[in-house]
Amino acid sequence: MKETHLFYSPQIAHGICELPEDEAKHAVRVLRMQEGDTLTITDGMGYFYEAHITLASKAHCAFAIDKKWADHKLWQSEINLAVAPTKNIDRIEWFVEKATEIGVDHIYLLLCDNSERRVVKNERLEKIAISAMKQSHKAFKPQISLMTTFKDFLKKDHNGQRFIAHCYSPEETEAQGEMSHLSGRNFLGDLLKADEPSIVLIGPEGDFSIREVKEAEAADFQSISLGESRLRTETAALVAVHLMYLSKRIKSINEEK
Repeated sequence: MKETHLFYSPQIAHGICELPEDEAKHAVRVLRMQEGDTLTITDGMGYFYEAHITLASKAHCAFAIDKKWADHKLWQSEINLAVAPTKNIDRIEWFVEKATEIGVDHIYLLLCDNSERRVVKNERLEKIAISAMKQSHKAFKPQISLMTTFKDFLKKDHNGQRFIAHCYSPEETEAQGEMSHLSGRNFLGDLLKADEPSIVLIGPEGDFSIREVKEAEAADFQSISLGESRLRTETAALVAVHLMYLSKRIKSINEEK
């Protein structure tokens, strides 16, 4: 089967029929596309477009739209993940790529008490998400928010189910002399609801602080487990995304039967 190249043009939703510069260079210089050739384009907001090139130059690629159709989103409600970026930036970049391929609506970046990375270049993560969206032939690009402190993040409005994953147990913290009053941790997969938005918080390499877990629980985030294995930050984040996707996808499949 011949590979279909998908191009990303967010301006198309606003009536601007020209590819962004990087996309134009790829189409014209790399793929050597010419006037009259067909393009398949996404706006990253849920729509595909079929168009034909009307102008092809070294830095410009204009087109006329022939057809527009909506992508079929493979999951119900919303999949949201908030994560503290890892010290090794390659690991969080890997997570953004794989989460986009699976399906995620919003990725929040957290600055936590134990964070080792305090600066992230969102432009780089955006490029990775765009590439993964195109590679997986999706028309939905996840939103990636600028890094925010954990405290400020909790002040935001979060609809639906709210969870925080961590490695603490009430017994462990009490043994350390902490009067934590942390709740028990149930497995995330047993709690998710397909028809409600979900958000899961994942901490840095040193985990959330006990103070942060307490504050999250006070803000109606439920403490959860991702299983028996101890996971790296980026692995835990991807497991959470996949569990949310499966819980929402399974119900949509049943409803289609």
